[in-house]
Formats: sequence, structure tokens, C-alpha cells
Amino acid sequence: MVTPAAPAASGAALLEVRNLKTWFPVTGGVFRKTVGHVKAVNDVSFSIDPGEVVAVVGESGCGKSTLGYSVLGLVPPTEGEIRLRGRGVDVRSPSAWDAYRKDFQIIFQDPYTSLNPRHTVFELLAEPMRVHKVCPPRELRDRVAMLLGKVGLPADYMQRFPHAFSGGQRQRIGIARALSLDPKLIVCDEVVAALDVSVQAQIIRLLMDLKDEFGLSLLFISHDLSLVKAISDRVLVMYLGKIVESAPAADLFAAPRHPYTAALLESIPTLDRARRPKLLGGEIPSPVNLPPGCAFAGRCARAQDRCRKETPVLLPAAASEAACFFPIGLTPVV
Repeated sequence: MVTPAAPAASGAALLEVRNLKTWFPVTGGVFRKTVGHVKAVNDVSFSIDPGEVVAVVGESGCGKSTLGYSVLGLVPPTEGEIRLRGRGVDVRSPSAWDAYRKDFQIIFQDPYTSLNPRHTVFELLAEPMRVHKVCPPRELRDRVAMLLGKVGLPADYMQRFPHAFSGGQRQRIGIARALSLDPKLIVCDEVVAALDVSVQAQIIRLLMDLKDEFGLSLLFISHDLSLVKAISDRVLVMYLGKIVESAPAADLFAAPRHPYTAALLESIPTLDRARRPKLLGGEIPSPVNLPPGCAFAGRCARAQDRCRKETPVLLPAAASEAACFFPIGLTPVV
């Protein structure tokens, strides 16, 4: 049966990511030589504690989904270090990931394409347990029934095919599949973006209940800042492959430090007629040919000459970190 995760040692991070890069080659010419790279994830470092919900936010194309896939090894990282409870993963070796597959799981964004239409629900949930030998074959049916119960679906649904279910029900099946291997960490990639608003609330409530019940850690990728504010412990803000701000959720929404973060918060839709959302202007630089200095300088009202020449890095700012020479509300970085 699915059992709650054992607590880690006090102060020990569950997941540590250091200097992670995921670059995609760009080819050109008659011989299709590599002429550049799309730097989807570019020197990213962060950690996740046991039971913590860490959200990753940013505009479309900022690299947040690629970051989630890279942490799982679904997209092979170019270089960097990933450690789970102190154990390192050789990011360049596909076979090295096999020992960690049970601990890393994902819930995909699209519940319609993430489930094989030729498999019944039983086959979808039982296959990963067979591969990883989670339980004896004779116990698979009972375990699948138990998993369906955990996500609010009747046991007799296991004989049906995915086409028989609504989007919300399919996403529940996806959650059950992620739980089937007793993972330590689940990457949630825009898990409610494709669902109706009424169903979104049900899925988020289910995820939070399961997180508490099984001691899960979540890497929650989303563009919905209102949702992130409600459920996350800490927020990572990404821009063009880099983390530009990291802070506890309450601090980030109350007092953002990076101008890009502030612009994202000001763009949140509102019913208040006195405050209209402010749209972030300017051109986004090409991820293949990033400009020198801060990549956000061309869109930032606070940018100065230094910003166009030097690249800022994450520096401590109270409980928060902001990669900015002129952070909001703080003394400029010397």
C-alpha cells in the first residue's frame, strides 16, 4: 500500500540542484552544423525541503517546464548537479536515472495526451509498479483500487479506457499514477491549466490533501500567480532560463524585490476598476543570442548602464534573493 514518506533528517534538503544547464543546439547551413544554443535553463540552483511546495513562475518560454523536465531527467540536462537526499545523479548518464525513477514523478499539463488511449486505467497504473517491482503481481489489482480511492474515483473505473473520462477525472488518474511508486517529489507541470475553473479547485485541494497525507514535496510549475500565492511555501521567478528572484511566497507577494517580479504581479487580472493590470512592454531578447549584462535590462524602467554591461547574480536580501543591481526597496548592490 502507499505509505507516508519517512521524514528526512532535520535541516536536510530533499532535492538540491546546482548550476543546472539545459541547452538545445541550433543548427544551420548545408551540413547542419551547430551555430548556437537555446539556453532554456541556464545555470540554475535551488533546493526543496521535505514537505515543501516550491512554485516556479514566469512568462511563457522562460524555461520553467524545461526546468521541471530536467530535474526528472525527461529532458537530459547539459551539465550541473542534482542530489536527492544527498545522493548525486550523473545528469549525463541515462542509466544513472533508473535508480531514482521511483523518487521523482510528474503530473503532466494535458490530461488528454498524457494517458495512453489504448490502455485501461488498470494498465496505466499497474505498469510502473510492475517495472519497479513495487508489489507482487497478485496484489496489483488491490493496489490500483486503493490508488483510485485516494484520488476520489471508484475501483470499478480500472477497467475503462481514458476516452470514457472527463478532463478532471483523467487528471485524477494522472495523480494516481504519480503516487503509484511512493515518490518523494512530484513535479506538477501546469496541472490545472487545461481544466475548467470549478474542476481546478477540486484538483488543487486533492493535491494539497495528498501532500499532507504522504509527506510529499511539490515542484509546482504555473503561470497562475493567484494560485501560487495560495498554495506555495516558496516561489522561484524565472526569466529567460535564469532564476531572478527566490523568496518565501508571503514575502514575494507583499514586497517583490526584482522589477520583473513586480511587473508580473502588476499584470494579475483584477475586478477593481480603480486598478487596471499593467502589461509588461518591451521586446524579449532571443534565448539564442542573449544580450550582455542583465537580460531584463531592455524592459526595465530601473535599468542603468551597469545593468547592460554586468550580469547580476542572486544575492541575499533579507529572507529573499533577487538577481538585480537595483532591487526594489533595497540599497543598490555595490
